[in-house]
Amino acid sequence: MKKNIEISPNIETLFGTRDENLRLLEDGLNVAIDLRADCIEITGASNDVERVEQVFTDYQHLQRTGYNFVNGDLGDMIRVLTSDPSVSLRGLAEAGKQRSFGKRSVQPKSINQRRYLEAIEKYDMVFGVGPAGTGKTYLAVAMAISALMAKRVNRIVLARPAVEAGERLGFLPGTLQEKVDPYLRPLYDALYDMLDPDKVDRYLEKNVIEIAPIAFMRGRTLNDAFVILDEAQNTTSEQMKMFVTRLGFNSKAVITGDITQIDLPNANRSGLVEAIDVLRNVEGIRFCHFDEGDVVRHHLVQRIIRAYEDYKGRNEQLSLSLDLRNSNGNAIARSGDTRGNVGCLDREAAVAEVPPAGSTVPINQVID
Repeated sequence: MKKNIEISPNIETLFGTRDENLRLLEDGLNVAIDLRADCIEITGASNDVERVEQVFTDYQHLQRTGYNFVNGDLGDMIRVLTSDPSVSLRGLAEAGKQRSFGKRSVQPKSINQRRYLEAIEKYDMVFGVGPAGTGKTYLAVAMAISALMAKRVNRIVLARPAVEAGERLGFLPGTLQEKVDPYLRPLYDALYDMLDPDKVDRYLEKNVIEIAPIAFMRGRTLNDAFVILDEAQNTTSEQMKMFVTRLGFNSKAVITGDITQIDLPNANRSGLVEAIDVLRNVEGIRFCHFDEGDVVRHHLVQRIIRAYEDYKGRNEQLSLSLDLRNSNGNAIARSGDTRGNVGCLDREAAVAEVPPAGSTVPINQVID
């Protein structure tokens, strides 16, 4: 099917740098887009052509309403809509406008990120599980700021386990807050990235935003709050149970973590791993999983994560094959021992049945 679209004023801003957005549409929807002198020609299956046409229509509508795409948001939206037929460019843009993220505009960069944001809006407790760089914590903080700005909650509580990543730092100088601040620095970074520094400092001073280790959570009930637990893979089973039972009235909780980066000592079972098993069927709780395709850091991060997953998969297969080989060898050995024992028993039975020379056995005597 071929369809010609009339060229409207400023439509070229949709194309992107070196027509990269058109390439995204072509690759994602299996169409060919050709720029003519007086029109844009789209060739492909009828459904795919109609979806591309809808993208152009939505873009023109957003232009007329004064919507501005910044920081590559348009390319991110195109990636999402090509992955999910149920969404449109206009729907993604308008959903983003409804969320106020302070000084930044945050748009989901993948279909899993979009589902994550929608789950946080709909459910009171959401688990975001996936590798590093997928935006789990950043988007959770963005949604917390949005809820605070819209006065849906009165405060934000950010918690994190104080666990070192593979090394012992010993005793740290300063007050209690100064001791735990290094562990909580990523949460501060997300706040300062989305809000003016003066506003963050004011909120911290008034405890509108509270950042604390998870050890300080016991015994509290958090009402009218947006609560985030970061690095949840480093919680113990007891800490996780304690945290998820802190939720009060009119509150939301988001728990984020990467189960491939557990830093707990003595190989303790992660509270996040246990929570995934225990709470997966509890009504009102949503689990959102990310993979390397959702990584929004340097493109090398995706390749690094994929390489580690491939390496882990090869090691697991090798370990499984060695276990099978050892179990088969033990079975053969046991089988040989059994045959030997049976032979010995048969020979002993045969000897027992033959009476010694010169001895007589009464006919009616029963031999045990």
